Amino acid sequence: METGLYVSLSSQVARLARLNTIAENIANSQTVGFRAGQVKFEEVVEDVSGTETSFSSKGVEYLDVKPGGLEQTDNPLDFAVRGNAWFGIQTPAGTAVTRDGRFTMSENGDLVTLSGLPVLDPGGAPITLDPAGGVPELDDNGILRQNGRLVAGIGLFSFTPPPDFQRFGDSGILVGGEPDPIVDNSDVGIVQGRVELSNVDPLNEMTQLIMVQRSFEEAASLMETSEDSMKQLIRAFSAN
Repeated sequence: METGLYVSLSSQVARLARLNTIAENIANSQTVGFRAGQVKFEEVVEDVSGTETSFSSKGVEYLDVKPGGLEQTDNPLDFAVRGNAWFGIQTPAGTAVTRDGRFTMSENGDLVTLSGLPVLDPGGAPITLDPAGGVPELDDNGILRQNGRLVAGIGLFSFTPPPDFQRFGDSGILVGGEPDPIVDNSDVGIVQGRVELSNVDPLNEMTQLIMVQRSFEEAASLMETSEDSMKQLIRAFSAN
């Protein structure tokens, strides 16, 4: 009887973890550069009173690496990554990577995110433009020019988020070190005047939400049934 309770509890914990990621995905379905989270579960087999019993692990979150669609903005300070790469930004918690390329220029010419965080060049240093140099133009190699003069390069970085990664802000992922810059790779690049949308499929997430909620309720019902059976057994022994 107790084994049934533990199995049901492990099932509920796993489904709760999935519900949390689905809720976060739905909440960020319109967030620029957001990558959806998914949860991977594994079967855990343990010996319980001489019997091998299967439990569900609590789950490990990972990122859905599918890119989001591109939206044209025609803003010269909006950028989108093409291929498997990330922008680098400097945060109070350390270096983070993001697919949100909505940048702006400060009064001093610093290229920053909408929340004021410095955008990094390929060497990991903050990018500074000429505040009086006019509209920046991006070439195929990620180099920014103003009035035909080279002023900076936007860094692209290689990074594979580990299991149970840590998000930063709306669409950033903390690196926990320094990401590797990407050079001389024709499969990646930057597009100017566009931004990458969230890769969340709201309809699919809503469908998953309903299915997981039902499964959670079934596990709760099984747990309640096991508890009732345990109480009946205890009462039967007490009566004797």
